[in-house]
Amino acid sequence: MVGKPPLERAARAIIDAAQEQGAYVGGEPDNLRSVPIDGVIDAEAMVRAVLAAIREPSEAMERAGWTADLPFTPSIKVGTVWRAMIDAMLEERP
Repeated sequence: MVGKPPLERAARAIIDAAQEQGAYVGGEPDNLRSVPIDGVIDAEAMVRAVLAAIREPSEAMERAGWTADLPFTPSIKVGTVWRAMIDAMLEERP
């Protein structure tokens, strides 16, 4: 699943986690934007599933991380790299 865009992996992780919790009430979703969920969900489990799903960066995220604050020095701000990589992920489309 690493070849898919991170947001698609995250959406799939939420569906899978909802299925594991018995909250997902549908067959295979037509899309990853609206899925039927019923009942109470464990939000922390959902977040953990999403973070695990996006743990591996896409090529766009890696490029953004390398170019976020060049030249690469010990004083580079990790937050700058993190935000650049997340921004790149949010801009990707399947």
